[in-house]
Amino acid sequence: MGKIIAIANQKGGVGKTTTAVNLAASMAATKRKVLLIDLDPQGNATMGSGVDKYEAPATAYELLIEEKPLNEVVETETTGKFDIVAANSDVTAAEIKLMECFARELKLRNALANHRKDYDFIIIDCPPSLNMLTVNAMAAADSVLVPMQCEYYALEGLTALMDTINKLASVVNPELTIEGILRTMYDPRNRLANDVSEQLKNHFGDKVYRTVIPRNVRLAEAPSFGSPVMYYDKSSAGAKAYLALAGEMIRRSEKQKTKQVA
Repeated sequence: MGKIIAIANQKGGVGKTTTAVNLAASMAATKRKVLLIDLDPQGNATMGSGVDKYEAPATAYELLIEEKPLNEVVETETTGKFDIVAANSDVTAAEIKLMECFARELKLRNALANHRKDYDFIIIDCPPSLNMLTVNAMAAADSVLVPMQCEYYALEGLTALMDTINKLASVVNPELTIEGILRTMYDPRNRLANDVSEQLKNHFGDKVYRTVIPRNVRLAEAPSFGSPVMYYDKSSAGAKAYLALAGEMIRRSEKQKTKQVA
């Protein structure tokens, strides 16, 4: 059974899509079968994976609203060697149409139900807002990965996000857990970043990944070439960081499985 991870943060510009694309590519590089679902109408994860959002024959709209089978909407030719369900402005229409649907918050969960066995990891890139698409992601996911910058306002927003996740879990998915908190765009020379990082570790303990994602020019450049950073510049600090994150997540997942068996 594949693990479904939603990557979410209501605050924009925290490296959410960068994390979705580069984590998917890094997982795929470890010979895992990975599916990335782009639920953000901006389609940045789609473009960053080497798929033209304007030319995509099918998107998350067809999956959620037209209820096409997953294998009919998946794009397998990506620069990151993972499968993707693309997104473009059509997904905005999906958000509106979902409001008219019966059991609207369960559309994505139902669409993935028979396909979890086909993948080791299914990663969902959520929009930077709490809308029906995000609710669908939370209802379908096993856990939520929260990328955040180590800044004061980000810390304030994290409290609100955790509250939202807990409320959503109680309504649509009681099994939902926090996968982890990922520090992004990290600059160790910044005193505030170090202070916030310590507060995170004190409050959330081992939910905070040991891996931190640094500020990195190559990481910022890679999307404009339609490529995950590991295929744009594998020696860059950004590429190494996301490979380390994938390794850390895989070890955690295997440890959880061992505990469940025991």
